Order: sequence, then C-alpha cells, then structure tokens
Amino acid sequence: MTQQSPERVVDSPSRWPVTATETPFTGNKTSVRTDRITLPDGGQVHRDYQVHPGSVAVLALDEQGRAVVIEQYRHPVRHKLWEIPAGLLDVPGENPLHAAQRELYEEAHVKADEWRVLTDVYTSPGGTDEAVRIFLACGLSDAEGERFEVFAEEADMRHARVPVADLVRGVLAGELHNSCLALGVLAYQAAGAGDGLDALRPADAPWPARPFPG
Repeated sequence: MTQQSPERVVDSPSRWPVTATETPFTGNKTSVRTDRITLPDGGQVHRDYQVHPGSVAVLALDEQGRAVVIEQYRHPVRHKLWEIPAGLLDVPGENPLHAAQRELYEEAHVKADEWRVLTDVYTSPGGTDEAVRIFLACGLSDAEGERFEVFAEEADMRHARVPVADLVRGVLAGELHNSCLALGVLAYQAAGAGDGLDALRPADAPWPARPFPG
C-alpha cells in the first residue's frame, strides 16, 4: 500500500475500466447495477451497487438558532428517525438549490432568504453512488399557500424546532442516527468554530458529483 503525506487531503476523480455491466433490478427511483472492473494489477472483480439520482438536504435555522427537524418512519432500519428536510433530485440535471427549496416547502412549509452549501458527501460509497448536498438555510418564514399534500410515511411525520446544540449532543450520544442530520449539525458547528459561516460556499457552487446548468 502506497504511503504519502500530501500537502492537502483532497478526493480525486478516478475511473477503473468496466469490462461488463448489467442491471438485475430496476425500481421506481433507484436500481442495482453489477459492474465487472479491471484492477490496476490486471485482476478483475465484480461490484454490486445501488444507482441513485442524488439527494439534497437542508439544515434550516430560525432566529433562535433552532433547526427544523422531522420525525419519519424508515422501514429498512425499523426506526422513526429525526431528520432534516431532504429529498431526491427527481429531475435529471435539476439545480440542487431549487430542489432543496422545494423540499423545505413540501416537508416543513417553510421558505428561507439566505442559502449556503454546508457540505457535499457520498452517503455510502462502497454500496451506492448516492451523492448528497447539504445546505444551510437561514432567514426562515412561513411559506405562502396551502401545505403540500403528504401520504404514506410522510402522513405520520412529526415536526419540531430543536436547538442545534441539543442535536449535536444527540448525535454524539448515539441517540440521533440520520446521516444528513448528523453531518449537517456537525458541519455547522465546525464552520462556526473555524473560518465562520461566511466562508461557506455559495448556494450555487459547482457540484461535480451531480452537475447542473449554471
């Protein structure tokens, strides 16, 4: 294994040759793909992974420093999880900021005046190509018009506003498990303790994992 001490630790694009691929399962929003890839030493392996359109999530903070959170049942893990508003990039090439604004409206009936990018992550790169952009939204107010009609798991959602410090404690105590919530509140805390929120990227910053028109 190569050991090195780079000046900066930065992820870099790389593409190993794919000699064969198939899609044994196609679902409503995602699918499962099997690729046969050639390793640098010439060997070959198969890798199965979920193909995902990508997602956005929003850490929305009110004037009191409370985050908008939603409790929702998640069947794969058999838990009701507290989460920040989030959703799929349903439209190929959709601007992620527009998608995040839509999700904040649909899930919390809230709009925000100030938007920045908190962080971009791959949720589980060993098993899915899902990429998530997490936004910070401030300057909250109630959205106009009727609330978005919800169904299935969303019909049972609970809404709350919780101080960020309480959410951070819950994450570190192992009481809150949603990845976007955990990453969002910890990134927010780190930004505040580091270069400050003004150093965060603008809301329309490029996102190579899910490119969108400028």
